[in-house]
Amino acid sequence: MDVIDRDFWRGRKVFITGHTGFKGSWLCLWLRELGADVTGYALDPPTDPSLFKLCNISRHVRSITDDVRDGEALAAAMSAAAPEVTFHLAAQPLVREAYKRPAESYEINVMGAVNFLESVRRCSSVKAVVVITSDKCYENREWVWGYREDEALGGYDPYSSSKACSELVTAAYRASFFNPATYATHGVAIATARAGNVIGGGDWAGHRIVPDCVRAVVGGEQIVIRSPYAIRPWQHVLEPLSGYLGLAQRLFEQGPDFAEGWNFGPDDRDARPVEWLVSTFCRKWGQGASYRVEQDRRGHEAHYLKLDCSKAKERLGWHPRWGLDQAIDKIVEWTKVYKENGDIADVCLRQIREYSVAGGDETA
Repeated sequence: MDVIDRDFWRGRKVFITGHTGFKGSWLCLWLRELGADVTGYALDPPTDPSLFKLCNISRHVRSITDDVRDGEALAAAMSAAAPEVTFHLAAQPLVREAYKRPAESYEINVMGAVNFLESVRRCSSVKAVVVITSDKCYENREWVWGYREDEALGGYDPYSSSKACSELVTAAYRASFFNPATYATHGVAIATARAGNVIGGGDWAGHRIVPDCVRAVVGGEQIVIRSPYAIRPWQHVLEPLSGYLGLAQRLFEQGPDFAEGWNFGPDDRDARPVEWLVSTFCRKWGQGASYRVEQDRRGHEAHYLKLDCSKAKERLGWHPRWGLDQAIDKIVEWTKVYKENGDIADVCLRQIREYSVAGGDETA
């Protein structure tokens, strides 16, 4: 069943790389709600403002400030934390930044994954490993149907390519050192998770449409969109995080049966054009929100990309709970609290509880 089990997570030792980022911060908040014992390893938050600082997450987790490119520091931190479950989220997550700094993006996204998996090899307490990559790891052929987990990996641009590489690195480590066939010997189960275009309150990254919307309405400016017809599999951040949590529990409890790649994306109806998302955001925000289109031809950008999540639905019992329309409601709600200098941690935790109730979780 699609249920997050509080009893499983209560007191569970968890290690997260990239915990200061957007998704990492939401994951820390959710694990805090579940009663887990969390250690995070990352550089300082990549944006200012940041969800990590707005929610004062460092009060609730052991936070280690360091770089995944430093393999020795990462291994030492993981061993000291002695986690049972690990999540690797640390990444250079932006397509445009990878065009500007391709070598650095490969260092972070590929060698960072290598260092993380080497750290797992050296940490005897670890039993479940979830490596988060991206829907862009697939060789995009602009198909109208969703990509399945056994489709070819690829990547036109450096970012997409680096995510395909991290998938290959993880598969090689799984086959060579943590083979499901010899699970009884090593006791470690490793999976990768590929999410769609994740949106939600607290994302301040550059060159992303929802953060652009938030910055514009908070600053009293017009939203600018540059790829109005690009279709993306939009989903609220809590959707893939619920998948990661459920997958990690399955890896811990059933090991090799789930040690493979997994897609966590929205239903087909929520693969929508950029302009639809922005116009809906403006309508829900109300007075003071508007947008204009400025076509941007810089760099290659895929126009159609979505995921087939049949495997996660069938074998994990995972299903999206909030459609895109509701996800935009939650972003508008979050942004209005932020604009009015309200309690950001409170609105995040409230949304986590509402999401949990929608799925019948034991967290509710």
